[in-house]
Amino acid sequence: MQFPFLEASILLPLAGAVLIGLAVPREDEGAIRGATLATTIVTFLISLPLFFQFDVAAGGFQFERQAPWLDSFGATFHLGVDGISLLLVILTTFLMPLTILCSWRGITDKVKSFHVALLVLEAAMVGVFAARDLLLFFLFFEIMLAPMFLLIGVWGSTDRIRAALKFFIYTAVGSLLMFAAIAYVYVMAGSFDMDVITAALAASRADGTLVATTQFWLCLAFVIAFAIKVPVFPVHTWLPHAHVQAPTAGSVILAAVMLKIGGYGFLRFCLPWFPEGVTHSATVPLLGALPSIATTMAWLGAIGVIYGALMALAQTDLKRLIAYSSISHLGLVVVGIFAALASSQGLQWTQGILSEPVAAKITQGHTRAVVGSIFQMIAHGLSTGALFFLVGAIYDRRHTKEIAALGGLATPAPRMATAFVMATLASVALPSTAGFVGEILILLGVFETSPIFAVLGISGMVLGVVYMLYAIQRVFFGPTEGPNKDVEDLDRIEITGLVPLIGFGFILGLVPGPFLSRLEPAVQALVKTYGG
Repeated sequence: MQFPFLEASILLPLAGAVLIGLAVPREDEGAIRGATLATTIVTFLISLPLFFQFDVAAGGFQFERQAPWLDSFGATFHLGVDGISLLLVILTTFLMPLTILCSWRGITDKVKSFHVALLVLEAAMVGVFAARDLLLFFLFFEIMLAPMFLLIGVWGSTDRIRAALKFFIYTAVGSLLMFAAIAYVYVMAGSFDMDVITAALAASRADGTLVATTQFWLCLAFVIAFAIKVPVFPVHTWLPHAHVQAPTAGSVILAAVMLKIGGYGFLRFCLPWFPEGVTHSATVPLLGALPSIATTMAWLGAIGVIYGALMALAQTDLKRLIAYSSISHLGLVVVGIFAALASSQGLQWTQGILSEPVAAKITQGHTRAVVGSIFQMIAHGLSTGALFFLVGAIYDRRHTKEIAALGGLATPAPRMATAFVMATLASVALPSTAGFVGEILILLGVFETSPIFAVLGISGMVLGVVYMLYAIQRVFFGPTEGPNKDVEDLDRIEITGLVPLIGFGFILGLVPGPFLSRLEPAVQALVKTYGG
């Protein structure tokens, strides 16, 4: 019998949280940090066989486990990963030890509660990506809310309460809408098992029971919940506030993992379950005909690319600048997911209206763009996680994030400047970085189906180079004055956390093959479920 790698990746952080909470004295901060770090490292090591033992040739969902849970509701403890969720699980377990290291010197209050919250959050995030039962997915989705709310509200900056409440309200509204759609889907399928739901919805679409208008409203409920998570313009306003107020660990986790749940949800639920709803134009009394969800999301993603970049260029707070850069980068991810479906042809190619060569070209471009979107989510997690790590290191030393108060830091802290430049190069998609692979795949795929969105995406990339290099020039170069002369350079703990983050961003850019080989078959199978 195969070792339960997925279950262990969820249960080990939970067990660590319980043991640390009950057995380690709150005064022994060194033991708390050490035990939490050890727990996250072991969790990462346990999750690695998921990557190396994944059968690329077989594809599909692997490492599946199913155990009784709520039998009377048709819910089971069902776990499994395909190439898409596999990479996101590994990203989560890889980042968590580094998150502990970035908080080593910055968190001095309620240290035990802080680390317990991080472990619970890790278990929930892995659970979201591994769940194959819809109710189980929703449970993990909601559990994430509590520890992140605490991270922002308890260990954040001066306006932390308002930022935490804003985060909670936005996420709760999205969750309520999604839960309503989940209830409807459950009634139709008679089960929460995702495989059963997928088959039941396909049968209902085939026999005409699940009409396009119903699909539209069900899809919209899921889309709003996941759009808030990404976040997509204009439901993005909670993110810059949350990032600025959150402790460094909270910002790293938000940027690197939690925002990716939105893109994952689009691909796992919205597109395969409601394909006609994604491209259907519904009519609403008083409002008239609404554009399709795909068209709306593609344009909102494109607006987010440009808007996020322009807002980043205007920021005076370094952390807020990076927060807006996330909106821009993830807007491109949304474009990659929806642009092909937003074209004037929509999904007509799945219905045999277009010629076979044209349909094949659209399918190929869409598949490439989706692969790039997922790869870009991984790349963004590494590069932006490193940038937030470094901003936290600057704040620990200077107690300010205002760009005007900084300057010339490369003189007293050359290692910090070097790390920031390398993380920035990864963020702006320099060739040889993971960001370059992700963004070029998105743009090539989108250009084949909707060139206008590719042009807008390229514009955002150019602006990204401008605002990031401008930030480096203001923060690290120029004259070194006042307190900036005495800034300490990165210590060994910080370097230990940053080297893997930045290093793997370049490794994925130079050797993307092993990761793409696991990802591409899963995306091809996904596109086939709604693309004919």
